[in-house]
Amino acid sequence: MSKNYLKKILNISEPYLKKSFSKGRLEEFFDAINFIYNFKKREDIVKNFSDKYIEFIKEDYQRQYQGTNEKLNNFLEKKDDGVKIVWGDCYNTMKAMKSESIHCMVTSPPYYNARDYSNWKNMDDYFRDMQNIIKEAYRVLDNHRVFVFNVGDVFDNDNLKTESVWGKRRLPLGAYFIKIFEEEGFTFVDDFIWDKGEVQSERHKNGDKPYPFYQYPANCYEHILIFHKHRLDETRYPCPVCGTLKVNGNTQSEIGLRSWECKNFECFERSKSNRGKRFSLKTLTTQSHQEKEYGIPEEFIKKWRRDIIKFSPVIKINSKGENTLGHTAPFPENIPEFAVRMYSYKGEKVLDPFGGSFTSIIIAKKLDRIGIGIELNKRMFREASLKNIKKNLLTLFDKKDIKISEYDHEKQ
Repeated sequence: MSKNYLKKILNISEPYLKKSFSKGRLEEFFDAINFIYNFKKREDIVKNFSDKYIEFIKEDYQRQYQGTNEKLNNFLEKKDDGVKIVWGDCYNTMKAMKSESIHCMVTSPPYYNARDYSNWKNMDDYFRDMQNIIKEAYRVLDNHRVFVFNVGDVFDNDNLKTESVWGKRRLPLGAYFIKIFEEEGFTFVDDFIWDKGEVQSERHKNGDKPYPFYQYPANCYEHILIFHKHRLDETRYPCPVCGTLKVNGNTQSEIGLRSWECKNFECFERSKSNRGKRFSLKTLTTQSHQEKEYGIPEEFIKKWRRDIIKFSPVIKINSKGENTLGHTAPFPENIPEFAVRMYSYKGEKVLDPFGGSFTSIIIAKKLDRIGIGIELNKRMFREASLKNIKKNLLTLFDKKDIKISEYDHEKQ
């Protein structure tokens, strides 16, 4: 059965395979699928043929980009304890990464001139840097995957017209970022409003002037923006039922998301009107992971069922006035947990390009993903960050030590 059915798939798919691969590459593909002859069930044959075909297609796409750094990518792909830190500029680091090699992204960028480590001459310079980073993020994020981006508005001067105090206003970073993400190819899908509770200072209130025109914005909320990546991929993918490549392009179920319809009349699944199975690369992924081990807890889903969600910011200063986390703007666990649970599967790579306190990679590890954090300020944050990571993970995994893999991209 196995030999005959795999041969049948290959016979029907032959003209399409020749269009997809060069002669030499096709020979490599045939060698790579030899193991499938050992399977007896048709479902196993179809799945393994499809998986190997998609793997080859992806490798060919990744080879089109010539700017990768082999040493960096070997580090990122190495099997270890799943906690990886790359020290260096996130733009330069991502430029050296393979295309579509990350399964989920979550981060909170440095807010415009809000911290001592995030200063720009003016708003234009800030967004120019951010746009370059987002462009690379689009390239390294896998197709039909999600970027969760937390950002808050700031009360400041954009320094474009005046640098005086009268130039201060609420700068809607969230709105500006949505525009940039869409310019770089992402689709804006949702905006969760993070209600941070009562403001922690009087700096943006009337203060001691309870009169008209002294009221300034109080930043008591932030945005959790959801972006989808759907790079329009015209690659023909195998029917998930019969496994053949005899499929025709159907409509785009979302902008950039190509769907297909099986045209193999010997397929095992046909509609009453004799229509073939309809599917997309996204459904091939999602439907193959609808098992208990990939389930999201019901209580967690309920927690995020509204577009306004309330939780407190991280308290980093203790009673002695000491910063216990070693970072001036630590990421709350709620946001990366939402991203990791909702938009990735166990064993996949989750990247935070602005690692900061490395909360994202801690959460990724806790949820059995591979957490990767990029951070520029090694001298400023390394010691405290490593201490914080180990503190969070040692008890959870009942270990005496946690292996944290580090790579210094600036020195390469």
